[in-house]
Amino acid sequence: MASTAADMVAEAKASIENLNPEEAFTEYESGVAFFVDIRDSEERETSGVIPNTHHAPRGMVELYADPTSPYHREEFDPNRRIVLYCASGGRSALTAVTLRQLGYTNLAHVDGGIKAWQAAGLPVALGHAR
Repeated sequence: MASTAADMVAEAKASIENLNPEEAFTEYESGVAFFVDIRDSEERETSGVIPNTHHAPRGMVELYADPTSPYHREEFDPNRRIVLYCASGGRSALTAVTLRQLGYTNLAHVDGGIKAWQAAGLPVALGHAR
């Protein structure tokens, strides 16, 4: 049983699909995955975004993903391939576990988040998209 936030993240990462930036980029380029940025708007404005990805702040993801929620967004489909990312991979790992509890099965996250993505020299847009 987790006793710290770091323990929770480690447990989450042990139970989900972790993509390194290059693996994630392959899925991004092919268009097979729906990429979701779960960071807050301020973070997105400060450090940029992966271009043409969708924004669902961490506090709203479950509501957007749940078809019974009045906040549900149609682009969230339990049968769709979804790749989550955050700043460094902790929140996205936790979110993947949560979405799995809602019936999503084809999930992954970018291990290391947008920081690792940027360090790998992959495309980032300034400001925020969608």
